[in-house]
Amino acid sequence: MLLNPFLQSEADWLGGDVIRVATHSVSVYSKPNDQSTILYQRRRDDLVNVYGEEESPDGPGYNPIWFRVWRGYLHSGRIQKVQYRLNPVANSIPERGQLAEVTVPYTQSLRYLPWMKKWEPVYRLYYESTHWVVAIDEGPDGEPWYRLHDELLEFTYNVPAAHLRLIPPEEFAPISPQVEPWKKRIEISIARQELVAYEDTQEVLRTRVSTGVPSWRKDPNLIPTDTPTGEFHVFSKMASKHMGNGQVTADIEAYELVGVPWTTFFVETGVAIHGTYWHRNFGTPMSRGCVNVPTEIAKWIFRWTTPVCDPDVWEQRGYGTLVVVS
Repeated sequence: MLLNPFLQSEADWLGGDVIRVATHSVSVYSKPNDQSTILYQRRRDDLVNVYGEEESPDGPGYNPIWFRVWRGYLHSGRIQKVQYRLNPVANSIPERGQLAEVTVPYTQSLRYLPWMKKWEPVYRLYYESTHWVVAIDEGPDGEPWYRLHDELLEFTYNVPAAHLRLIPPEEFAPISPQVEPWKKRIEISIARQELVAYEDTQEVLRTRVSTGVPSWRKDPNLIPTDTPTGEFHVFSKMASKHMGNGQVTADIEAYELVGVPWTTFFVETGVAIHGTYWHRNFGTPMSRGCVNVPTEIAKWIFRWTTPVCDPDVWEQRGYGTLVVVS
């Protein structure tokens, strides 16, 4: 088993942009439109060099950006832009843990099974996902590996320490703390697939989003995949959240979104605004009810909204910022 998942050396990354395929497969077309000839396929987690970006007049309208790759074009919708950055390893971890983000395209996590005296692969962790580091161990290669805690399933596993950047406390600092909390509000338009944040009457943020794909099959026993409309308040914030079916698995096709970054919950059924590392199709519905935004936007919203979350708090609950969905 390869402990280093990269297909290129670090030096190979310094010359241009690289993307990761974030879905089962994508087609490479001869031209930047989906009516042209399909030349070949790229599979999940393929790392692809990019030679340029083009805004295609053929769309699609919500996301007309295409990447020029070897021999053809890839639509950007199911692609993640990635980097390869190794990090200094900490000497110690605070008692309550420290949040960290993945800074390589992906890293394969392992957990040690003492009764079998072997390491077993579990989740593959992706660029920009966030995770709680609770300790430093010696990994199977003799190098330092961070021990991570899965808050959903309550177990620990490890990744190479250099693949994660420990997030300093100042990156949790509230944005616009001088503004009265009741003057802050977020408005989300499902029709426009847009989020706007206001401080009183002043607009301070506008971004495209991806809300829930409507549920065509109405089953009272299932949680709808539509994003609910109405007036809500932020009630929970988690800088890292495991979403999915709740399996411990190394299957990269399983519905397990581990380390969803900067999650701001505003509906008790689990609907949140959060960062997104598995698509770039903002401007059209894509989610199972949540409001997907780019990760840097999710981090801004996390810091701007109330209740304020301290750097060592895994979940902050409280009556917070107004969110209006229409």
